[in-house]
Amino acid sequence: MPDTAPPDAPAIAIQGLHKWFDDFHALRGVDLTVARGERIVICGPSGSGKSTLIRCVNQLERHQEGRIVVAGQEATADPKTLEAIRRRVGMVFQTFNLFPHLTVLENCTLAPIWVNGVAKPVARDTAMALLERVRIPEQAHKYPGQLSGGQQQRVAIARSLCMNPQIMLFDEPTSALDPEMVKEVLDTMLGLAEDGMTMLVVTHEMGFARQAANRVIFMDQGQIVESAAPAAFFDKPQHERTRAFLGQLLH
Repeated sequence: MPDTAPPDAPAIAIQGLHKWFDDFHALRGVDLTVARGERIVICGPSGSGKSTLIRCVNQLERHQEGRIVVAGQEATADPKTLEAIRRRVGMVFQTFNLFPHLTVLENCTLAPIWVNGVAKPVARDTAMALLERVRIPEQAHKYPGQLSGGQQQRVAIARSLCMNPQIMLFDEPTSALDPEMVKEVLDTMLGLAEDGMTMLVVTHEMGFARQAANRVIFMDQGQIVESAAPAAFFDKPQHERTRAFLGQLLH
């Protein structure tokens, strides 16, 4: 679905974002602008608001204060607005969330056919091309339970891409994987980055951040503490909290 924003408008614009879970103040006045084609890695300790932030982008979590504008569309409670945003934004979670009773190909074609009204042959061709892109076309007729964790996560990425999103959100996509399966998923994400996909990635995979990110953001206690290009972020962090986090993560 094309957006109505000017060509030079940001992919995502977040202003003064606040989110509470009962008495817990999860996001505290977050401001973030994401340019089209920009890849941002978000890191930080558990409970810092990383996942909540990206879940607010596609309104899996509703914010209480502030503004979120995605591809020119402001996130509101209006169902049509919500649908418009979710058609533009794909998301990959820690768990794969595949339908176990459907084949890989059926998992990938279900939403394009029933949500976007794509003809079945077109949906199948698109899905097969994307399974080729994530290097598992031979798994198309298998069921999720027959695949490794890394393969299932690549199916989840292909399934999101079948909806032709403008923006991809990744919520710790490798955290549930065995170490030997992490590389195949990160390689798939690197391919997306090289193709110019706008990406927000919550991860502790700092090698991926160095290689693929335009910017690395460190969050703590619901706020963005530091935002910098990878070289500056890793080699010359400006804040003590960032330095302490990196010290724990990299040693």
